[in-house]
Amino acid sequence: MYKTFTEKPIQRIGEDGKRLGRQKIGLPPEKLLEMYRDMLRARLFDEKLVLILRQGKTSFYSQSTGMEGTQIGLAHAIRAGHDWVWPYYRDQGLMLALGVPARDVLAQFMGLESDESKARQMPHHFSSRAHRVVSCSSSIANQVAPAAGMAMAQKYLGLDEITVCTFGDGATSEGDWHAGVNMAAVNGASVLFVCENNQYAISAGLESQMKCKNVSSKGHAYGIPGYFVDGQDVVAVQEVMLQAAEEVRAGGGPVLVEALTYRIGTHSSADDDSKYRSREEVQLWKNRDPIVRLERYLEREGILPDATGRQALQQGIRSELEQILHQLNLESGPSWRSMFEDVYSDLPVHLQEQYQSLEVEQLALERAEALRRAGARERAEIHATQLIGEGSY
Repeated sequence: MYKTFTEKPIQRIGEDGKRLGRQKIGLPPEKLLEMYRDMLRARLFDEKLVLILRQGKTSFYSQSTGMEGTQIGLAHAIRAGHDWVWPYYRDQGLMLALGVPARDVLAQFMGLESDESKARQMPHHFSSRAHRVVSCSSSIANQVAPAAGMAMAQKYLGLDEITVCTFGDGATSEGDWHAGVNMAAVNGASVLFVCENNQYAISAGLESQMKCKNVSSKGHAYGIPGYFVDGQDVVAVQEVMLQAAEEVRAGGGPVLVEALTYRIGTHSSADDDSKYRSREEVQLWKNRDPIVRLERYLEREGILPDATGRQALQQGIRSELEQILHQLNLESGPSWRSMFEDVYSDLPVHLQEQYQSLEVEQLALERAEALRRAGARERAEIHATQLIGEGSY
């Protein structure tokens, strides 16, 4: 059993890959390798999305490189598809590890017809009804109060599912966060609050956000347990999150877990992080890479695939992403008709009139486009005939 409100983050594996403490790591080799694959997939997905952004196929992206230990550890501690997840916008690694298909996540980022939200959300705001992942928002901490409300309903109905609500360190300075956590605590709601503390609220470092030593200590103010875990240690994250989740599931009320991590990339594609942090600091945290730490442990235990196996694993992930993108590049955006869907069961008269008017306009545009293409083909055929004629002399 892990203790609450520790001064230092809970660890199971050191940066050199050595197991810390006397207690053996209970995760079987298959689970450790699955977590390793999920972390690699999250990292390579992140790299691919940066390229897609530069190609103009999406307009916004927030990297999660460096935070894989936190997100994958959490994913392997809860019941995917059973528990409800209210994520924040940097949780793409968490989504993939929960089983949300990469194709679905990419379709949302690119605003395509197969996007479950029909391209109504801004890019990088994923969701999945099948996996019980609620759509995230750019408004910081606005998911906390609704998540608390859902958890209150779960308790009232006597369900064994829980709500998981994630957020960054900056969210804990928002009024919505305090109101939501307080409401959950007072009502003993079945919610696991997870702070992915990457140490920056855009450009504001921790020291300019809060006076307390760490986020987990804020649990004191609401009378709820607070755990502090090393977010670069995926094994520690998985074990602490599992303990916390089961405490919530058993009816113990809300639990707050802080995972200390670091985002290697910028806050978003619109950010210049050189304005507020040094390259030396970034390099220090690159050296604490959660994937490398797990690799070192797996190597010590004789579980890590050899260099050829690791290369094949990475190539397989890259090929999968390339195939998905090839398919999505053939897809267009949602039809204009989708504007009239999902609000009214019976469309009001004024919207019926707008629909009919747009339909006439669209038919006219389609006919004009067909004529344009036919004319272009005809001109090309005439030009080709002239060239053949000129070549006959």
